[in-house]
Amino acid sequence: MSDAADRNYREVNFDGLVGPTHNYSGLALGNVASMTHEGLVANPREAALQGLAKMKALMDAGYAQGVLPPQQRPDLGALRSLGFTGSDAAVLARAAGEAPQILRAVCSASSMWTANAATVTPSLDAPDGRVHFTPANLQSSFHRFLEPATTARVLAAIFRDESRFAHHPVLPASPAFSDEGAANHTRLCGGHGEPGVHLFVYGREAFGWGAEESVAPKRFPARQTLEASQAVARQHGLGESQTVFAQQHPDAIDAGVFHNDVIAVGNGPVLLYHEMAFLAERATLDELRAKLATPLIPVRVPLEAVSLDDAVASYLFNSQLLSNPDGTMTLVVPGECQERESVWRTIQDHLLAGNNPITEVVVKDVKQSMRNGGGPACLRLRVVLGEAERAALSGRVLLDEALHGELTAWVERHYRDRLAPEDLADPQLAVETLAALDELTRILAIGAVYPFQLG
Repeated sequence: MSDAADRNYREVNFDGLVGPTHNYSGLALGNVASMTHEGLVANPREAALQGLAKMKALMDAGYAQGVLPPQQRPDLGALRSLGFTGSDAAVLARAAGEAPQILRAVCSASSMWTANAATVTPSLDAPDGRVHFTPANLQSSFHRFLEPATTARVLAAIFRDESRFAHHPVLPASPAFSDEGAANHTRLCGGHGEPGVHLFVYGREAFGWGAEESVAPKRFPARQTLEASQAVARQHGLGESQTVFAQQHPDAIDAGVFHNDVIAVGNGPVLLYHEMAFLAERATLDELRAKLATPLIPVRVPLEAVSLDDAVASYLFNSQLLSNPDGTMTLVVPGECQERESVWRTIQDHLLAGNNPITEVVVKDVKQSMRNGGGPACLRLRVVLGEAERAALSGRVLLDEALHGELTAWVERHYRDRLAPEDLADPQLAVETLAALDELTRILAIGAVYPFQLG
């Protein structure tokens, strides 16, 4: 268990490496960017290098930075389970001819958005003093439903010490327990080394849904259920005084806010959110204030300042909010925020000039990810760890200069600079990906986490 005297807690952002099959297939219903850019030619090499550049910039700025590997794609095992038989080349060719959307799904590089990988509770908040992980089932879309098994293996390989880390089973892959992970979960606290309150945001209730039809989204599905959020909290041993469950505003979901981290971001005692983030805004804030041991600092962006369309297009709220040693905070935003006048003006006049700890805004280019609907916050899983817990990590996953250099060289050796949806049937792509991931497991020293089946 964690040493009670170890107060050197830090938030480590574990970013997902963009995989070699990064492409624009438009698979995510309700994700406006993904749907808009369907069919474009992607640049996997540029995407991975953009992600690594963001990681290194934050590492250089003094933030703790980790890395998580991509998943093996195409998922030939999934294709075979769906009745496609023969050699790998034959399986890919048949899928391309008979079910191109299924082929696109099994080639998705969506595991790069590790905010959806799991929900994490720090040892500070858990009754048994361990860090708790529940991989998200991601059952609301087929291409992401393929991820949890490998995600669980990866997390178990890195956070291996059972005396410090607890791993829970994925929730049942049922619409009633639809779970999208940390993208709908925010931990608020006085500081990373202090006990926190966990804000779980859901889009619908599975048992009793329809009792009030007026609160249901009408255009896009609500992906997270209240029941899933409650189950994760129970798994982690979180009590009523440590949790707040809030419903996401259905109008925001219909505008393309498929996860709460597209409309709100929290860090320490700060909750930066859009006016349309929560269905019951005042009640949510009141409950947070009542349960937090430190004063809540809400930073509200009104609809008149930033429309829902601009919030979704810019991903202002899908930014990373990071704590600095002097008590200030840095907001890491995607470049698209500069392209929307209302958003950039709000950042300058409302956030930086406001009465809150946000004193710096850093702009990062993650355009390859953004075109698929994932900004800076989508690319990272936040894990608060004490010094002893960081020392207990297995593998080589905390970024330093040497690892960054090796990963950059690895990307440049193995990744294509052009990938269109029609290229996904190329059997050579599967061979290239296998070779790349085989080498990556050696670089990261995480062992056998992939199926590695080619035939």
